[in-house]
Amino acid sequence: MRLLKSSISTKDASGPATLLPQDPEDMWHAYNLLQPTDLLRAKAIRRITSTSDSGATSSQRMALDLTISITSTDFDIAAGQLHVSGTVAVENDFVRLGAFHTLDLELNRAFTVEKSGGWDSVALEVLREACDAERRAELWAVVMGEGVANICVITEHQTILRQRVEVAVPRKRRGGVDGHDKGVEKFFATALATLLRYLDLGGTKVESEAREDRTVPLLLASPGFTAQSFLQYVKGEATRTNNKPLMALVPSVLVAHSSSPHLHSLSEVLASPALKARLSDTKYARETSLMDKFMALLRADDGRAWYGPKEVHKAVDKGAVGRGGGVLLISNGLFRAQKVAERKKWVALVERVREEGGEVRVLSSLHESGKRLENLGNVAAILTFPLEDLDEEEESEDTGEADEGGDMVI
Repeated sequence: MRLLKSSISTKDASGPATLLPQDPEDMWHAYNLLQPTDLLRAKAIRRITSTSDSGATSSQRMALDLTISITSTDFDIAAGQLHVSGTVAVENDFVRLGAFHTLDLELNRAFTVEKSGGWDSVALEVLREACDAERRAELWAVVMGEGVANICVITEHQTILRQRVEVAVPRKRRGGVDGHDKGVEKFFATALATLLRYLDLGGTKVESEAREDRTVPLLLASPGFTAQSFLQYVKGEATRTNNKPLMALVPSVLVAHSSSPHLHSLSEVLASPALKARLSDTKYARETSLMDKFMALLRADDGRAWYGPKEVHKAVDKGAVGRGGGVLLISNGLFRAQKVAERKKWVALVERVREEGGEVRVLSSLHESGKRLENLGNVAAILTFPLEDLDEEEESEDTGEADEGGDMVI
C-alpha cells in the first residue's frame, strides 16, 4: 500500500489520508482500516439519467468521484475484493446528498479516507503496517498428496490459497507396466510450474534494519513420502534446466508430515515444535508461540491466563497486564465493530495496557492463532501475577433494600 498523501494532524489526529492498494493483501488492510461513519472518497461508476427539453430521457454510465459516509463493509477473501456501502456525504451535480451507494475498491485505484472522530492509535498502527514497504510473504506452503496440491502463501496477516492443483494419477499395480510413474511425473511437473508462476524467485528476500536478509522459506507437507519425492523432483529440474534461482531456493525448502493433503492440516503442521523453531523469526510463528504459551498457562490453572471480555477487563483494572510480562491478545475483528462506542472500548483497552508497559498483540482473524483466539471470545491475557475468580459475578454490597420499618425487602 502506498501512502500518496496524508493531512493527518499531529495535534488531534484529524484529517484525510490518500492510499493506493497495490497487492491483494492491501485490500485486507483497507478492510481493517475502514470503519462505519468514516468518510471514504473514491472513483465510482453510476448510471446517470437525464431528461432533454423535449421530454426524452437517456441514460449513460459515468465515472464520478463520490464521498460516502460508511455504513458497512464486505470483504471477499477469495477474490480479494472490498465493497464499501454508505450514504453520499458530499453532493455533486449527478448524485443527491444522502443517496445510498456502494464503492468497489480495486487494486491500483486510489481512495481517500477520513476518520469521523480522528485517527486513534489502532487505526494509525494499521495505517503504518499497510504502508510498510518491507512487508513480504513470510512463508510459501504446498500441502499435497498424490495427485493433489494446495499452493498457499502465509503473510503477516492472512493465509491465502493461491491455487489448487489436481492431476489424475493411475493406481500402482503389481507387476507389469502401468501409468502410475508417468502420472506422478506429470503431477509434479504441473505442481512445480504452477508454483513458479506464483513464487517470485527474484524477490524472496526480506530486508530489515534489525536483521540480515533472509530467504522466505518454502514448506512442503504431505502424508507419506509425497513431499520428499516432490523435493527431489524440484532438485532434479533445477539442475536439468540450470535454473539458478530455483537452485538457490532448494536449501530453504522445509519438508514436514501432515495428516492429510487438505489445506486445513496446515495449522497442525505449523504448530509442530520442529517447524516453529525453524520459523521462529516470523510474525506468524511468534503469535502461534504466544497462543501456545497462553493455552499452557490455562491448562496449568495457576491464575495467570484469562480470556473473555469481562475477565480481561477486570485483569487490566487490577494492573495485572502491565510491565513484567503482561500480554494482551486481541483479535483485529473487534476493531471492525459496527458500533463506534464498541470499537472505542477496545481501543481504550489497548492503549491502557501499553501505557502500563504491557505487550499488545493484535492477531489476524485469518490466521490460525486468530481463529483460536476467536473461540476464546476474541480477547485473552497473560498476567504478570496470578488472579483468582475473575469469572465470578461481583456481589453487590447490599442484598436488598431496607424499608422504613427496618424490614429487608428482597
